[in-house]
Formats: sequence, structure tokens, C-alpha cells
Amino acid sequence: MAKPTGFLDYERIENGNVPPLERIKNFKEFHPKLDEKARREQAARCMNCGVPMCQSAIKLGGMVTGCPLHNYIPEWNDALFNGQFDMAAWRLLKTSSFPEFTGRVCPALCEKACNCGSPVVGEGAVTVHDNELYIIEKAFETGYMKPQIPQKRSGKKVAVVGSGPAGLAAADWLNRRGHSVTVYEREDKAGGLLMYGIPNMKLDKKIVERRVELMKAEGVEFVFNADVGREVSAQKLLEGYDAVALCCGAKKARTLAAKGIETGGVMFAVDFLKAVTKCVVQTSQALEKIQMDATNEQIAASLMEKYGIQVAGKKVVIVGGGDTGNDCCGSAIRLGASGVTQIEMMPCPPVERAADNPWPQWPKTLKVDYGAEESLAKFGNDPRIYETTVKEVMSEDGHITAVRTVEVEFKMIDGKRQLVEREGTEKTLPCDLLLVAAGFTGCEEYTPQAFGTELGLRGTVASFGEATQELASPNGYATSVPKIFTAGDMHRGQSLVVWAIAEGRECAKQIDSFLLKEAE
Repeated sequence: MAKPTGFLDYERIENGNVPPLERIKNFKEFHPKLDEKARREQAARCMNCGVPMCQSAIKLGGMVTGCPLHNYIPEWNDALFNGQFDMAAWRLLKTSSFPEFTGRVCPALCEKACNCGSPVVGEGAVTVHDNELYIIEKAFETGYMKPQIPQKRSGKKVAVVGSGPAGLAAADWLNRRGHSVTVYEREDKAGGLLMYGIPNMKLDKKIVERRVELMKAEGVEFVFNADVGREVSAQKLLEGYDAVALCCGAKKARTLAAKGIETGGVMFAVDFLKAVTKCVVQTSQALEKIQMDATNEQIAASLMEKYGIQVAGKKVVIVGGGDTGNDCCGSAIRLGASGVTQIEMMPCPPVERAADNPWPQWPKTLKVDYGAEESLAKFGNDPRIYETTVKEVMSEDGHITAVRTVEVEFKMIDGKRQLVEREGTEKTLPCDLLLVAAGFTGCEEYTPQAFGTELGLRGTVASFGEATQELASPNGYATSVPKIFTAGDMHRGQSLVVWAIAEGRECAKQIDSFLLKEAE
């Protein structure tokens, strides 16, 4: 597969990075791509593995390693190495609905399981993530990606509620099977978290809109500003469609148990990122007409005018050390924050793998993501503070002025693991804007309740089984209400884009089987 000695002949080279102090000047993507020769050399590093762990998606040590979509990674790496770009895209698209999304935002579970990156081989994992992105962008560039309109329609109609990665994947798969699909989205644009949850510098919104336009050309209908369960009745969908897929995400944000949390200047991260991205998109589109790029200052002004959120010159504190917290950090820096602090209640991970975290388990090690990297470059310090939480929010005249923090740790008390404060560790941090990125507790209740479905694990929609961190069983996407199905974060709880796509595809297969049985 590929070049037998490729992993020895070529060292691992990732896509580039625009230097931090340069890239924070705008909200553009900042990973320059390798040229064709260099990318084919990277594909040549893919070994002829007897057991390609990269596509396994197996659970080890409580976490999954390997691709949840079970992509045919060695096959399309071989095609890429040989310059067979259409073949590479064909094999990639067999299992992956939207490689242009995962090639940008996926944390690359595939690479963590790559045999080249094992301690035995030790040559560095194949750049699967970057190779995937090159293949799909080459396919769009050459015209390989063009509308594939079903030659026959089944006569069955499916409504998909929510146009995030799970909803789009379900709609795409069902449309290709010949069913007539209508996607209902409560926002003004499709994409869900792809559009308004992930910042533009990680995923340019033109990429999302490009895929939506392709799906429209293939026959998928989109209805925007349609809030199902409120403005659009569930009964209308039940009566008008043969099946309904609920893919509304897990957008119920977790709050903080801190005194004074209700004061002004405290926001959920999801609301902040949505407002910022809306301003980025609207400002950029307005200036495109006169062939000008939107500046950070213009975006910051729009954010203040439209939403009353002022970031420039302000001290920003973020609660949460995950991807969302990091996205808030990078966004705040671009908007002119005078300082950023990111608080995380968990301990700082080790730099190297611990003895109880061997390959090919997911590496629970410290990483410096783009937001922290940018803070180091601009302010000279890592913004992250570990084993700490916010105990109190202080304010004057109804607006936040500071937060009181305290160090915490987990201890076993009466046989239960509990979070406790460390005495004498309280500190006060100046704060003008507090962003809460503490995760999500499940889906918003009103949509599933409108359909009469039950809520299960962590507030997700209950199916015949519980939502889990793996793909559900063959019956796991049908709810307790006939012809109502669910997938993505709404089904499994907060997770990765790649898992949402995998769930959307599997849910679509189950809906397809249901519709075929109904037609018999």
C-alpha cells in the first residue's frame, strides 16, 4: 500500500501554521496547505499494515481510538500517493459524508492509532487528517464534486430537524437513497455548530455554505428560521412526512454554581461564539461587494452594536479548558481583549504518556492549542490555570468587575469521588467578561417533548437503548414514538463532529430500512 519504504524515506510534515501574531489580525483560516509533491510524499508514508488501527474506532481505556467513520484510510492514501485523485476521493466519500469539515476540525482519532506513530515504529503518525483535506479540496477544485441527483425517487418523505453535522449527514444519505428530504433549521443558515459554534478561523463558513449549496442541487430542501416545536408544529411534520429525524444537538449549556453568576457581563460560550461568527459572516459579506476584507476592529464594532458585547480592551476570563474554551480564547484575542485567562478544574495533563495510557489508546497528554499559543505570543503567558474554579462573581452597578477563584481537587469521600476546595487558595482576578464554556447537559427539551419522546441519559433523547459513547445498536436510533428517530449530540450527548456525522449516517440507514418495510 502506497510506498513500502515511505515511512522511512519521508519524515512527517504537517500543514503549516501562520505565525500567531500574524494570524490574530483576522478571522481567516491559518493552515497553509502543502503542494502536490509534498502531499503525495506524506501519503507514501502509509504502511501496508496487516491491521490498520487507524480505521478501527475501538474503545480502549475508556476512550475511542481510530476513525469513527471507519474510513478506508490505507486505500485512499495509496491512491493519493499514485496521483489518482478521483479514485482517492471516491474511496474517501464511500464512508465520509463531509471530509472538508472533518479535515479541518476533527482531532484525528485516526492518527492517534496509526502504526507509524507507535513506539515500535516511532516514525511519527501518517498525516491522515491533512491528506483527507487535500483529497476533498482537490475534488472540489477539479470538478469531481458535482451534484449527484438520484435517478429515481422512492415516493417517501423525510423531515430532518436540525442542520448540524448529524442532520446534514442523515439528509445527505437519505437523499442519495432516493427519498425526498426536507431539513428544518431554526437559524438563518444551515450548519448548526459547524456554522455558529466553530469559529471561522477553524472552519471558514464559505466551506459550509458550499456543501449546503451542493446538497440543494442534489435535491435536499432547506427551510430556515423554522423552530420546530415552537413556530413549526410537530404535528405538521408527523402528518406530512413518513419519518422524522431529530438532530437538534445538545445545546443546553452547563452553568456555574457560583455566587453572583446572574450579573451582567457573564455569558455562555456558545452564545458568545454564535454572536461573534454572525458578525464575522455579516461584516465579511457586506465588504465583499467592494472587494475588501473585514477587519477585527469592524467585527468588534458590529458585535458591540448588534449584541452589546464589548471585548476590545477588556479582561476576559473563560471557564473551561476544552475546545470551546480555546475557541473563546482565540476569538477574544482577535477582538482586542487586553488579557485572557482560561480556568480549568481538572489537573494539568502530563507532557508525555503516563504508564497507564499506552499506545494505541487516545493520548491523555498536554497540548497547546491555537488559542493558548496565541496568548503566549501576545501576552507572554499561557492563559490556562488548572485545578481551579470560580467561586464568586463580583460586580458593581449590575456588571461584573472580578471573579473570586479557588483551587479544587477530586477526593474520595464516603466511597464517592467528589470535588473539594483547597483551603486558603482563594484569589481575585479582574474580569470584565466571563465566558462559561463548561460543556452541555443535553438537548433543549421543547422539541423532543413536542413529538412526545422521552429524555434519557444526560437529557438526550431516549431511544430503545441509552445514548452511549459508541454508535448505537441497530435499533438504537428509533425513539419510543413511531417513525421518530434521533441522532448526533441530541442522542449521545456532547461529542465530536465526526461522531455526529457517523450517527447521522447510521440513523439514516435505520430510517431507510424502516421506510422500505413500510412500503412492503
